[in-house]
Amino acid sequence: MANVLDYVEFAVDDLQQAKAFYTKALGWTFTDYGGEYAGIQDPRNPGQEVGGLNPQPASSRGDGVLALVRTADADEALASVLDAGGRIQVEMHAYPGGRRFTFADPWGNILGVYQPLE
Repeated sequence: MANVLDYVEFAVDDLQQAKAFYTKALGWTFTDYGGEYAGIQDPRNPGQEVGGLNPQPASSRGDGVLALVRTADADEALASVLDAGGRIQVEMHAYPGGRRFTFADPWGNILGVYQPLE
């Protein structure tokens, strides 16, 4: 069996605020687990999860991993992230496979959003 990245968790201070942010910024939906955890639903495969929001203290967060979100429209995604309160870390730019930008959520988690070449 191949070792494939399958699930990404984000440390957040406030679960409800985080769900509201990611719903507004990226259109994500969630499965709630007793208010202590929220699973991020896979929009390609209803009922499956690709990650979660985990209430943890800021000291549990680390650097070095960048989760990337694929989008069909990077400009629209950028506007949504800004409208939701995200902070741009790396401006939109072209790379050999398309266009991308990087942002921080209100809890300091860093994510990239990319639009592949068509």
